[in-house]
Amino acid sequence: MKKSVIKILFGILAIWSLSSTVAMAKESYTLKVVVDNLRNSKGVVQFALYNRYDTIPDEKYSKTYKMSVGKISNKKAVVVFKGLPKGKYAVNILHDENKNGKIDKGLMLPIEGIGFSNFTSINMMNKPSFKKASFMIRSNMQKTVKVIYL
Repeated sequence: MKKSVIKILFGILAIWSLSSTVAMAKESYTLKVVVDNLRNSKGVVQFALYNRYDTIPDEKYSKTYKMSVGKISNKKAVVVFKGLPKGKYAVNILHDENKNGKIDKGLMLPIEGIGFSNFTSINMMNKPSFKKASFMIRSNMQKTVKVIYL
């Protein structure tokens, strides 16, 4: 009798575990990020994904949620972030022309292209922040980020 009860409990546990795994899989999404109109096809595009309010600005890329590097083809780069839970996110890109993984600067300003989700320009009155750059993910989506050369 005890063996049959254990088998039934084990079966119920297995079904519950499988159903919660399927439910969790339905709650994760993909984000395709596109950057086009690069000034050339040199180097790579570094894509930084953020999911917290205290993360942007982040010049050293130490506060990222996920990072990816996209190859450039015809002045365009694309990456896909998978397995994202529903929530607010922001994207920062760097056209890393010399592939050194950091933002190269001239007189305090980046000499390589940068960009943030929801931004078409960057200046003293329009500084990037997570609040301004963030967007909600509730389904699979695509986001185009404009590259800005200062």
